[in-house]
Amino acid sequence: MSTNTTSTDGSYGSPKARRLADFLREEAKNGEVYIKGKFIADDVDLSPKEIGALMLQLQGSLPDLEIEKWSYTGATTWRVQSQ
Repeated sequence: MSTNTTSTDGSYGSPKARRLADFLREEAKNGEVYIKGKFIADDVDLSPKEIGALMLQLQGSLPDLEIEKWSYTGATTWRVQSQ
């Protein structure tokens, strides 16, 4: 059984993914935000590389958030919007 599944309450598998999803929900609660992993790494206690991998996993799997890879200028920028 995979640990990377979405549960019925909308939380995502691993503790790291849940922590990142909770952070994204809080940041995007008033609409949309643009986020670079290297700037939020300390806030979520993850490396920028871990954030990038988790963002790809979370993309399309959280019904309350729209996550889109937006651009790359020195680091990937992600657009996150609450639904």
